[in-house]
Amino acid sequence: MSATTKMHADELDIDAELVRRLLAEQFPGWAELPIAPVPSAGTVNALYRLGDDMVVRLPRVERWAPSIEKECTWLPKLAPHLPLAVPEPLARGSAGEVYPLAWSVHRWLDGEIWAADRVRDLCEAAEDLAGFINALQRIDTTGAPSPPAGDETVGGRLRRAHAYIRPAIAAAEGMLDMDEITAAWDAALQLPVWNGRPVWVHGDLSRPGNLLVADGRLTAVIDFGGVAVGDPARELLAAWTLFSGESRKVLRERLAVDDETWARGRAWALTAVMAVGYYAKTNPVIVAEAQHLLTEVLADYRRDGTPAR
Repeated sequence: MSATTKMHADELDIDAELVRRLLAEQFPGWAELPIAPVPSAGTVNALYRLGDDMVVRLPRVERWAPSIEKECTWLPKLAPHLPLAVPEPLARGSAGEVYPLAWSVHRWLDGEIWAADRVRDLCEAAEDLAGFINALQRIDTTGAPSPPAGDETVGGRLRRAHAYIRPAIAAAEGMLDMDEITAAWDAALQLPVWNGRPVWVHGDLSRPGNLLVADGRLTAVIDFGGVAVGDPARELLAAWTLFSGESRKVLRERLAVDDETWARGRAWALTAVMAVGYYAKTNPVIVAEAQHLLTEVLADYRRDGTPAR
């Protein structure tokens, strides 16, 4: 995907010339460095490589602009406690006439986007990711950002999303088993609202594009725009997108996930159906990831014998 490919009706016009103008106005010392779009299936920010060791991140739409401030504030505080590399904010750009939203410059992290054939041992990678999640969840949450209203609990989000899920399931006709996902969704709505102790969650560990691999090992986690405190089950989507069989079992064991938390993780995963129709014409990578996640989760339901069709 190109940094200039638009995926949202209200998406801003962003290109390399805009990036150069912003740098010239706000960080002139960087304005003459080479600028190149970064191919990415990411839906939130357009990315541009700046020189050899930096990347510029610009929100595609206004509703995601607050993530810039959140990352710039919290990444430096979280990074010292985490066993994997995370982005290092170098500068925060201000909104102005050229571009109406906040934007940022981060240090470039080397590595390739996660792919199973780039990982030397999936069980080892599951241990590494579990170590990252466990470390993140041990960090003090004083002053931490809360998720949007209704997102802090599985029950809250599912009930709030219900009006969007049924049309999304219909839009995925021919790409998913409609009856099975509807039954799974109806079962998910019966889960009790989670009211446990909130912990730090990255919020989007299920996306391969947010994990970097080097020399066969998981080395970095990127894109912390959704970082907040909330239900630890939100991190479990990685179990179905990145792992299978023994490696999925390793992730669950290292996270010490009980049956109730696992069920909530599956419930979170079902909301991925919204991406299938929304990005059908603009982002085939995201659609394929959502289809894979849903296929794996529904297979998990079948192995448990629930829900009945």
